[in-house]
Amino acid sequence: MIGGYMSFSGIYGRAHYRATALRDILPVELEVGDDRIERPAGVVPKVINQHAILEGLSDWPHLLGYNRFAAKPGSQTLLMVGNDPLLVIGEVGAGRVAAFASDCAPHWGSPEFLAWSGYPTFWNNLVNWLSDTHPVNQ
Repeated sequence: MIGGYMSFSGIYGRAHYRATALRDILPVELEVGDDRIERPAGVVPKVINQHAILEGLSDWPHLLGYNRFAAKPGSQTLLMVGNDPLLVIGEVGAGRVAAFASDCAPHWGSPEFLAWSGYPTFWNNLVNWLSDTHPVNQ
């Protein structure tokens, strides 16, 4: 899942994914109520765990906001902003899951993020990893 006003818990808690079957497969715990964190001055993602998804990426540009959530036990947090997870991955059954707390488009996705040379690499790596059937740690 990718963040936004109607993702995760969302604006005023109206996204309601906490009350759906997605709650059980997402690698994160969703907040009750409004989970949006607006950061007009920007926040820069910090890599805390190396992974194939992050291969070839550096100099992360700032983002303008994100949805706040907590990583579930057994999941792996790859990126953080401050004390909050930004990218969390996991495995459910024979599949893989990911939660990216910010936006992939304008609003929280800053112009610098959208123009970043690593932008297509990041999304390609993430989708390729999600669609692979090897164990999570590979």
